[in-house]
Amino acid sequence: MPAQVAAPAHMFTQRFSATRRGARLARYLAVQQLDVWGFPYGGEVSDAVAAVVGELAANAVTHGRVPGRDFELRLAKLPGSGRSGTLRIEVADARTERRPPGPEALVPPPSDSETGRGLMLVAALATRWTVVDRPSVGKIVRAELDLSDG
Repeated sequence: MPAQVAAPAHMFTQRFSATRRGARLARYLAVQQLDVWGFPYGGEVSDAVAAVVGELAANAVTHGRVPGRDFELRLAKLPGSGRSGTLRIEVADARTERRPPGPEALVPPPSDSETGRGLMLVAALATRWTVVDRPSVGKIVRAELDLSDG
């Protein structure tokens, strides 16, 4: 019998305009969706996801923007018992030629730099993260947070 892959217990997918307003809306809707799934606004999981989605959406708008193309947010709560499991965050954009460094190549910016800390924040908050090719065109930055019953 072939191995079966567990389907997400919960899934949220939405496209947004590649604008600052779109990035803010992605962050807002992410925490609203988490609240529906039982992770209340202002809680540890909600705050971590808000920061990660905010950074990844801002990067998609700033560095991954292709005129006339949207970016996509996907949240998935992968199965576990109770409130445990994994929360997966994916932000996809249409730009192929500008890829952020992966986790193994991430270097802190100089201390006097005004930019370059977004992925450092993602690395600090997420259990793991990566950059993968998008099946159609572009890339997906995926971050996962392992959840516990506590």
